Amino acid sequence: MSTDDAEVTRRLRAAGCVFAEEEAALLLESAERDGVDPEGLIVRRIHGEPLEHIVGWAEFHGLRVAVGPGVFVPRRRTGFLVDLALDHLRTSQVTRPVVLDLCCGSGALGLALGVAAADAGVSIELSASDIEPAAVVLARRNLTALGATVHEGDLFEPVPAKLRARIDILLCNTPYVPTDRIAHMPPEARDHEPRRALDGGPDGLDILRRVAAEAGNWLAPGGALLVEESRSQAAAAADILRTNGLRARITESEDYDATAVLGIRV
Repeated sequence: MSTDDAEVTRRLRAAGCVFAEEEAALLLESAERDGVDPEGLIVRRIHGEPLEHIVGWAEFHGLRVAVGPGVFVPRRRTGFLVDLALDHLRTSQVTRPVVLDLCCGSGALGLALGVAAADAGVSIELSASDIEPAAVVLARRNLTALGATVHEGDLFEPVPAKLRARIDILLCNTPYVPTDRIAHMPPEARDHEPRRALDGGPDGLDILRRVAAEAGNWLAPGGALLVEESRSQAAAAADILRTNGLRARITESEDYDATAVLGIRV
């Protein structure tokens, strides 16, 4: 089969790829980089595998983050949490903020915040945790340069006790898709990403409830829990945080087309 750019673009477009031209260039670049036959990569994409899993990275907050099969692909909109966390760090008086990226997936949030904070002259103490073994492997790869520790387990379960009441920023991109909506998600996500990274229970907020119930024990005074939610879920999510003793507020970004809920330990 032809691996001419124009022909690859045509085949991808016929398969329904909206950004066929850009994807063709990335697939051919990846094949050349790895010294493999591009046809195999093209066929995988035509069959619906996420582009990021095929080429081995996702663009997130201006960075290339390593991802792979069986791992959640970070979404551009989640970069809003990085900006909000950085704003919180700038206004805090903490010399070396402690950050935990919970439900970290590939570690994209922790990586982006660590890089952005360093650019702003702030050094963070970063830890991360996820329940998916494949995600933990990639997070360790992505976060090695930042000196982060990555733990495998369910939510706070594997997080060292020494972090209790010390966390200044708790980044937590919890699964928030209601269970009955997963069947309606794009096949790229539904068929190729871990269900545990998508399924938030009947109303999409079950994991957030579990996080919020413990967050106050882990946050330092003035520390912030930051989560992404859909616009329709935000009010209920804020109520969950308030019920668990956090001062909550909802904020939105048109640039990211994203909604975030922040909970501050008072």
